[in-house]
Amino acid sequence: MIIMINGAFGVGKTTIASWLQASLANSMIYDPEEVGYMLRNLIPSELKAPEEQTDNFQDMELWKILVVQVAEQLHKKYKKTILVPMTICNKDYFHYIFNGLKQIDAETYHFCLIGSQETIFERLRMRGEVEGNWCFQQTLKCVEAYQDPCFQTYIPTDGREIDDIVNTIKARIDTSSTGGTTTSQPG
Repeated sequence: MIIMINGAFGVGKTTIASWLQASLANSMIYDPEEVGYMLRNLIPSELKAPEEQTDNFQDMELWKILVVQVAEQLHKKYKKTILVPMTICNKDYFHYIFNGLKQIDAETYHFCLIGSQETIFERLRMRGEVEGNWCFQQTLKCVEAYQDPCFQTYIPTDGREIDDIVNTIKARIDTSSTGGTTTSQPG
């Protein structure tokens, strides 16, 4: 099984993934940001295509390709449930990665953690982010992008406890795997 946990920076993806890992036997966390950091350090600016000359490593063509390939190798080698916390609000990139993960394991789920801009800003400040930095700048873009139904299934996080959110995700997976309906598998 592969579980994507999407949402704006600061909404709680890494925390939820950690709690899920603690409650799901035979699971591991795979953070695609690590692939982005590697590419950022590896590929000199002059080698990047014009569309890759941005402040976002997700715009590098190799990023989305390697995200899927690394997930595939982790899945084959370790045979664990893979928890994938990531902020991805570009629909094309999202579909590429989600569909790639589904090819690796048909039991792939996507959950988009959502919160108000105020809640997200507060969480960013609590984790030590400097007001106005890159993460803050991405918040409005993410909040707006996640209104597109392709990012369903939504899990609201405002005013909710971590264990409640984790239990909601687990219940939706259980419902889906037992034949109930859920929208956590966009096409």
